[in-house]
Amino acid sequence: MRKRTLSAATSFAVLVSSAALVAGTAAPAAADSVVPLTVGTIGDMVVDGVHQRLYFSDTYNSRVVVTDFAGKVVKNIADLPYVRDLDLSADSGTLYAAVQNADKIVAIDTAQLAVTIEYPTGEGTKPSTIASAPGRLWFGYGENWDSDLGSVDLTAATPTVALALTTGADWSYAPTLRTDPAAPDTLVAADGTISSGPIVVYDTGSGTPVVRASTRRDGFVKDIEIAPDGKSVVAADRVTSLTRLSLTDLSEQEHFPVSWNAEQVAVAPDGTVAGGTWDRDDVGDLFVFAGGSATPPSVRDTQAWLAYGRMEWAPDSTRLFVPVQEPGQSAYTLRTYTSPKLHTVSVTVKAPATAPINKPLTVSGSIASTLPLPTGTPLTVTRFDAENPAGKALGTRTTTNGTFFSFPDTPAAAGKVSYRVAYKGDAHHAYSTGTAVVQVAPFPTYLRLDQNRRTVDYRTDVTYTASLGWTYRNRVVEIWADPYGSEPKRLLKRGTVDSAGKLSVTMKMTRDTWVTADFAGDTRSGRAHVGSTVYTRAGLTTALSRHYKWSKIGTIWYQTYHQTTDPLVTAWNNPYPGRKTRYQVQVWYDGAWRTGGEDYVPLSSGGMAYVAFDGDGAAGVRARVRTSYVDGTSGDTVNTTIHGAWKYFTFTR
Repeated sequence: MRKRTLSAATSFAVLVSSAALVAGTAAPAAADSVVPLTVGTIGDMVVDGVHQRLYFSDTYNSRVVVTDFAGKVVKNIADLPYVRDLDLSADSGTLYAAVQNADKIVAIDTAQLAVTIEYPTGEGTKPSTIASAPGRLWFGYGENWDSDLGSVDLTAATPTVALALTTGADWSYAPTLRTDPAAPDTLVAADGTISSGPIVVYDTGSGTPVVRASTRRDGFVKDIEIAPDGKSVVAADRVTSLTRLSLTDLSEQEHFPVSWNAEQVAVAPDGTVAGGTWDRDDVGDLFVFAGGSATPPSVRDTQAWLAYGRMEWAPDSTRLFVPVQEPGQSAYTLRTYTSPKLHTVSVTVKAPATAPINKPLTVSGSIASTLPLPTGTPLTVTRFDAENPAGKALGTRTTTNGTFFSFPDTPAAAGKVSYRVAYKGDAHHAYSTGTAVVQVAPFPTYLRLDQNRRTVDYRTDVTYTASLGWTYRNRVVEIWADPYGSEPKRLLKRGTVDSAGKLSVTMKMTRDTWVTADFAGDTRSGRAHVGSTVYTRAGLTTALSRHYKWSKIGTIWYQTYHQTTDPLVTAWNNPYPGRKTRYQVQVWYDGAWRTGGEDYVPLSSGGMAYVAFDGDGAAGVRARVRTSYVDGTSGDTVNTTIHGAWKYFTFTR
């Protein structure tokens, strides 16, 4: 038997029920899936419909990996040296495995998932292919031209092994073997390792294979599969590709047109033929003939390497399991095609990359399929935008010439607007969608912030007012302060503007500050951001001490010192790391104030600086002093320049 997963009666019941479902549905098919497989190699794959499992022979890792239909591992059955071919009994109760390097065939109970019986085939036989039939196992064994056909009689009290049963052929390697309940007492064998290798149909009713028909076909016959009609076999080869042959005389009945080299074949219980090929890019293509060779096949480009000779249908004929290797990777993945019989459809949608809000635009596109669609094919259109994140139906559009479509629309929301055009599928075509994205520009938003370029003194209260123009819904504005220097940006106020569109906040100024107003926008109004810089003079105080009296000279009051006393200047600026204060001393000489000295003095962490002047011998001298913060030369740039008032002093004896 070859990978038939249910009894004939069960398969028919599943087939009838699934056909009824397909006839009445218009909903999108379930999505295809791609999942990783934890197998190092794949010698064979078998589908078990009764237990909803897949069995993989992981040859190099000497184990059988059991997964569910989703590819999730159920169990690993180990200690099977170089396990190769697998086959399932008619009732799905036993999985048979050819264990090449142990010279045996094992029976695995599919309920226990454990080896229960071993059938040694003889030292050095190296069995590698297998096919089960009622009461008997057929196996191919040997290597190179020392290969042959053997059997295990399961009806005897002690199962017996018979070797050297080949007639009508010389095998270059252990032949590929196929049986099927639909073709009782029939065994098909094929040699795919040489060009023009033989295909032989044996009558096995007597327990000994007798040649019923044989042929040689041009090219390497890489895979064969008995059809569920029990009257034909489909062969995949690298020259004539995919061909149906009579089980009576191996005459050609039907040729399935596929591109390039056919490498594998799988025939579904309902008769659908799937062929796997290598294309010119050395990746796999799948051709599925649901209506026979006379109708165009549905085609899938896997863009991956097909696992040699291994793909299988689910028992309900609706899914196709295809293990592949992704290009450039050694690991395998399982591709599950949920609607392989349906022709793929591609929907291409085009729209302007950008557009203004509330202005008409045109969406156009095309639809294509390997099975052409008629003129007037209906397409449903849905628009997704900020006001309709779940989508808004725009109705149905139809194609011209079965291919093209075009329709106008006026987007009312700004931002990313997506147009999804969907074809719902039919009995022959798969569901498909296409999408185009337009970036819709919003209405511009007026936003203003006052106080820009104003200069104020240290610790002055400044009130900032943001003015917001028309918006669609959002009326919230944020006002942020970003002081110069290391102080972090902070939110001053977030609120809804009043009926006049205004929002105000008062801030005590200590540094030059960049204040911004931000409007986040809404579904129709654009974002807005404006700024206002207010410059803040540094804080500054200057004091003279140690004088013994005040004296008035002309209109100016002087602090008066004995020449034996050193005047002390105490200066303060609002502190900042590395900040210095500048002092400047001038002397009255020859009828004018003339600079006598200046310097920058570092401030303490509290912003203080102290400077003493030597008064020795200065009797009769008139002088004045002031301190300053100079933006850029006082050690930083976080405040605006300020000069303190002059402090006047004089000396006596």
